[in-house]
Amino acid sequence: MAYTGNVEVGGPPDTRDLPGLTITKVSVGPYDNNAYVLRCAATGDQLLIDAASEPSRLLEILGDAPLSRIVTTHRHQDHWQALRDVVDATGAPVTAHPFDAEPLPVPVTAPVRDGDTFQVGEATLEVIHLRGHTPGSIALLYTAPDRPHLFTGDSLFPGGVGNTWGDPTLFKQLMTDVTERVFDRLPDETWIYPGHGKDTTLGRERPSIPTWWERGW
Repeated sequence: MAYTGNVEVGGPPDTRDLPGLTITKVSVGPYDNNAYVLRCAATGDQLLIDAASEPSRLLEILGDAPLSRIVTTHRHQDHWQALRDVVDATGAPVTAHPFDAEPLPVPVTAPVRDGDTFQVGEATLEVIHLRGHTPGSIALLYTAPDRPHLFTGDSLFPGGVGNTWGDPTLFKQLMTDVTERVFDRLPDETWIYPGHGKDTTLGRERPSIPTWWERGW
C-alpha cells in the first residue's frame, strides 16, 4: 500500500521506503502527536523524532535495532512525554536546540544549532532552526534522490505556520524563518512531515504564503 501519512491515535503506523531511509509515522497520545522513526536501509541504525507519548508503542516500533539518537523538535511537553522512558530503555542520546533544552525531563547530550548535520547510519540529516513557535524549534532535512523530506515539528503545517499566540513579533519571526530557510531554499516537491496531523508539500502550501502574512497566523 502506498504511503499517505494519514495516521490516527490507536491506528497502525504508516511506513515509507525511500532511497537509503525508511520512515515510519505513528500518531500517539491525547494530543494526536506524530512521532517518526527513521531507519537507515544500509545499516539498520535508527533515529526517533519526538518521543511524544505511549513509550511502549514507540519501543515496539523500534524493535531490537539500535537507536542512535532521539531528536526533540521543541520544548512543548506534548512532544516529550515518553522521552524519559525511551531513554531509560535504549540509552540513546538526546538532541535538541540549546534554547529549548532546559524544560526537557532528561539532559540534552547532543545539542544542535542551525546548519548542523548528523548521521542516522549512512543517511545525513541537516538541522534548520525555525524560531517563533518556541525559541529553539528545529526542523530536520533529509535530501533523498527523489525529493527533499522535511520534519517540521510544530513550525509548519498544512494551512500555515505554528501557533505564535497572537504575538506579532513571534509571528513575524516564524514566518520570516519559514520563508527564508524553507520556502526560499527548497523546491515544491519537498515533502513536509509535521508534528501533528497530515503531511503536505511545499508546492501545495507556497501559494498561501501571502494569505498567512495577511491574516497574521
